[in-house]
Amino acid sequence: MLLEFFDHLLSLFLDTAVWLLFGLVLAAALKGWIPTTLVEKWLSGTGAGSVIRAALIGAPLPLCSCGVLPTAIALRRSGASKPATVSFLVATPETGVDSISVTYALLGPVMAIIRPMSAIISAVVSGIMILLFDGGENNKDSSLKEPTDKQETSCCSTKKEPVSPCCSQSEEPVTSCCSKSEAPEASCCTEQNDTPKQSGFLAGLQFAIVDILDDISKWLTIGLILAAVVATLVEPASLSQWGSGLTAMLLMLVVGLPLYICATASTPLAAALLAAGMSPGAILVFLLVGPATNIASIGILSRELGIRAVALYLLGISICAVLLGLATDAILNDQMISVGTAMAHHDAAGFMVIKWVAAVILFVLAVKPLRQLIWKDTTTACA
Repeated sequence: MLLEFFDHLLSLFLDTAVWLLFGLVLAAALKGWIPTTLVEKWLSGTGAGSVIRAALIGAPLPLCSCGVLPTAIALRRSGASKPATVSFLVATPETGVDSISVTYALLGPVMAIIRPMSAIISAVVSGIMILLFDGGENNKDSSLKEPTDKQETSCCSTKKEPVSPCCSQSEEPVTSCCSKSEAPEASCCTEQNDTPKQSGFLAGLQFAIVDILDDISKWLTIGLILAAVVATLVEPASLSQWGSGLTAMLLMLVVGLPLYICATASTPLAAALLAAGMSPGAILVFLLVGPATNIASIGILSRELGIRAVALYLLGISICAVLLGLATDAILNDQMISVGTAMAHHDAAGFMVIKWVAAVILFVLAVKPLRQLIWKDTTTACA
């Protein structure tokens, strides 16, 4: 069992690395290229419009529940409202252009339509729940939000300094960096040409790697370990005996909430369970809840959004998944959906090489002493 646990842990890390790096790149692009005012225009506000826009924007993106975290955190820190952030967090991992195509191949055209529609519905409902029941905390401040105001500890501060401030207008020879005369080259207010300030994508990449990855790496490690424990103890074959109905959906809910599995990787497992006798509604619950939540994301989001918002986030996903599952069974009238016989092999040799390369890169970036050997964390004293 111990070997099985480490096998699951390695497999989870390999699957996570590719999409997490992709998410960090998207986060860097969002931070570096998209103006804060534009993000606020799209995803801020107090109405349901930003929630709907966030769901529609997030649904096509091919990001899993861990890959979406850096992107969502970057959106949040760039001015997105809390309801819109939650809507984006739900819609993005539940579906995507890649998972829709795999769903069509393995579960047929009916589920390929139901799945993305259900993802958007659950995202909008979850965001509106935050809007209604977490209104007192829907400001743009966040526990992990990067500071936007300059600290008044610089020699350029307008704050009154106690004794001999560098900005005081004394009659002594002027050597202040705030003086109208030329400041010495060592002044913090002079523009240093040898160390130009990063801008654009490089500044966003610095933010994604140093700020976001450092914030989530600890919780991600804990979450992957716990998810590997769940994957080791819960056998898929033992779930198929529950068949259909509300009991099966609640079981899929309990299994899917802490489990880490991306939307694309969950589809072959769902097809196998469907072929073994699980109802389409129960499968839909797993397809919605499994990719949208895991222990790692719950821990990180608790710090980013607050415990109340995360509780509403989980409650919204759970209620919507079960209700949509019941509706799916009612619409299909318990008819079996044809399952594709060709199972996608995502572990082809070429893609495994990409997984290992991504895993090594992610490990080096996440371990700060290793990262500092190749990446210099730049800071400015008088921004």
